[in-house]
Amino acid sequence: MPNKTDHIEENPQKYFSKKYLFISIGLSLAGMGIVIYLTYTPGVLEHLKPKRLPGLFIALIVSLLRLWFVAAKIRYLAEKRLGWMQSFRVVLTWDFTSSITPSTIGGAPMATYAMSKEGLTLGQSTAIILYGVLLDQLWFALAVPILLVAGIFYEVIPSNIGAVGEVSMFLLYAGLLTYASLLAYGVLKNPAALKKVVNAVFKLPFLRRWKDKVAKEAENLEEYSHELRKKPTSFLVKTFFLSTMSWICRIALPTIVILSLLPANEILSLLRSLAMNLAFLIMPTPGGSGGVEGLFALFQGPLIERTAFIGLAVFLWRIISYYISIGFGMMATTWYINRSMIENFSNNSSESADQIPPSKTA
Repeated sequence: MPNKTDHIEENPQKYFSKKYLFISIGLSLAGMGIVIYLTYTPGVLEHLKPKRLPGLFIALIVSLLRLWFVAAKIRYLAEKRLGWMQSFRVVLTWDFTSSITPSTIGGAPMATYAMSKEGLTLGQSTAIILYGVLLDQLWFALAVPILLVAGIFYEVIPSNIGAVGEVSMFLLYAGLLTYASLLAYGVLKNPAALKKVVNAVFKLPFLRRWKDKVAKEAENLEEYSHELRKKPTSFLVKTFFLSTMSWICRIALPTIVILSLLPANEILSLLRSLAMNLAFLIMPTPGGSGGVEGLFALFQGPLIERTAFIGLAVFLWRIISYYISIGFGMMATTWYINRSMIENFSNNSSESADQIPPSKTA
């Protein structure tokens, strides 16, 4: 039975849905609109200080640096079989599809397809995705203790989210630690055990319909895990460093945007940005749109002295972190889709030509 990536090879457009794109942008605009409506005060722009505004260019540079670190990680994981331009195209496609699809789909399938179009085999592409996911989970596992210790000294989780919000955050922490531990153990230590657990879970009645597909993916997982375990420790250290730097850039971005408008508690803002980014992982909407704007207001809003600046900060942050990414990512994804369509057309034309019987001569 073909696995998910095989299906992408036949129909990559499935993961570039205009419906998801419009829903994601619509929810983002609605989220920003609500925050701006609730916090707007006439004449707010008069309070902007020109000497702080260059910070927005720093925010843009940090956003580009995040892109560079992710591309460098992909290129290193591919053992430099991908050039820099190819790596950037893959990352932009991954970011774009992650930003406009539900979390149950994500950007990994389209990224796998993109890497296969850049010349990597399906196995190599899947292994890179698997290792990238593992690195992210290891970073999350490191972030949770940092937040727990920092919570002793700072109000990392704002009081305005209420008891339900606090419980949800602690459940999220526990879930991330558990998942990261299991994935690291399964990938780096005992892939056969991980395969058995996955297969056992999908024997449950309500999951049985996906059993065959998951069994195939579990086989791939075990195979790729053995390949990864052969890598030297330095390989893990360097890739983890690149992954960490990309996440630091992502976390620093909201704080830089806020400081471009007015003074704020830098350390607390960074800690809340870290917690906020972890909370983004469970947003059910395409790309988290609609929800992330609200979380920004909840986590960072209390640190902004002028309430009227909250909506402006959300707007600037989403422009830099989301809308610019959407624009460049759409171009990269469309490039792959157009390339696929041209290749399919060429193949069909060749097959049609082969089927035409030779003409009879007199």
